[in-house]
Amino acid sequence: MTATANSEVIATSTQVGDVWHVTTWPRPLDRSSAITALSLAERVITHGGDDPCVNERRKVMARV
Repeated sequence: MTATANSEVIATSTQVGDVWHVTTWPRPLDRSSAITALSLAERVITHGGDDPCVNERRKVMARV
């Protein structure tokens, strides 16, 4: 899976066994969390890294 912004790939994910590795996330994820991480990468590009939605979602994902 990939995330794009302005026709450029900004993040990618690959499946290895039962886990997904996303270029913008520090640890392996399940499929749903990998999709969320890709969505966050797109939102950071469009809204900035200090966007409240991005910050809250990162906190939630860090606990999983």
